[in-house]
Amino acid sequence: MTESSKENFLAEILERRRAHVDNAIAADPVEALRSRAGKARRRFSSALTNGGGIKVIGEFKRASPSLGVIRADADPTAIAAIYEQAGVSAISVLTEPDFFRGSLDDLRAVRAATDLPILRKDFVVAESQIDEAALAGADAVLLIVAALSDAELRRLRERAEDELGLDALVEVHAADEMERAAACGASLIGVNNRDLRTFVTSLETSVTLSALAPAGATLISESGISRSDDIARLTSCGYRGFLIGESLMRAEDPAGLIRELRGEQSSDA
Repeated sequence: MTESSKENFLAEILERRRAHVDNAIAADPVEALRSRAGKARRRFSSALTNGGGIKVIGEFKRASPSLGVIRADADPTAIAAIYEQAGVSAISVLTEPDFFRGSLDDLRAVRAATDLPILRKDFVVAESQIDEAALAGADAVLLIVAALSDAELRRLRERAEDELGLDALVEVHAADEMERAAACGASLIGVNNRDLRTFVTSLETSVTLSALAPAGATLISESGISRSDDIARLTSCGYRGFLIGESLMRAEDPAGLIRELRGEQSSDA
């Protein structure tokens, strides 16, 4: 990554991702993907809104552009089993290959290991990626407002939710993006505390943007959450789910951290 590109991680990731998508479309036409895609059941959003308790979304992530390798020996099957046993409500799988070292094979491995709802977390720029997610067993896809035009955002949300029955987690980081998320019809909104252009992280982003969310939206706070106090604060702002990746992937005892975040005592306490 060049020095200038370090000032805007998102731009370089999107440039590379669009090139990958073009190749994927050439190798496997969109219409063929659509014809094979199955129907999901909107299980992801249901897992966050049904019942009480703290809803943790545990993330499988091998690396990040700003920090490099997070966990070199990460096994998606083993991590999924740990997350499920610890009581997460859903699992997020990073599938972006160049900067996060992920793949759809990671998602397939998690799908084979658990029946929990799965989010495909990637830089989605084309309908074919949503179809791929459905085929791989995902229940939801991430749509990043900063990466898409208004027309793209609406079309991709409709493809996921209205045509395939997946949930679309529409991600925002700023006030204008929250407005755009509402305008596209999003009902499941993720607030990323990490600025994808600089990768600077602050929980104040979730606190500030919660007041601007459309009525009735289910809010998920993403990134920078590492303590039960963080979750208590964000819950008071209206958040229903908490997507946690780096803290769990770095933890010596991820199950213990999940239980701590959910306000439970450790099994050996």
